[in-house]
Amino acid sequence: MNELFKALNDETRREIMSLLSKHGCLTASEISEHFDMSKPSISHHLQLLKQANLVTADKRGQYIYHTLNTTVLQDVFAWFYQFKTKGDD
Repeated sequence: MNELFKALNDETRREIMSLLSKHGCLTASEISEHFDMSKPSISHHLQLLKQANLVTADKRGQYIYHTLNTTVLQDVFAWFYQFKTKGDD
């Protein structure tokens, strides 16, 4: 869970997740076109998102496509929901 919150703590990683949400799957090069930073920096952010299981990577030929892993987000929402008080019903 700590890796998840560490990954979500960065604005660039949240923007990458937003891009993947809108476009489905993208390569690192396609993602980097939306940012003013180096491709190695984008790769680092993608690696942290993958470590937190927020993004999956699928190699197709010479390209690696990154996709948002929504099941992890559903688990996080379920975890937050457990804190709902009975008075909120």
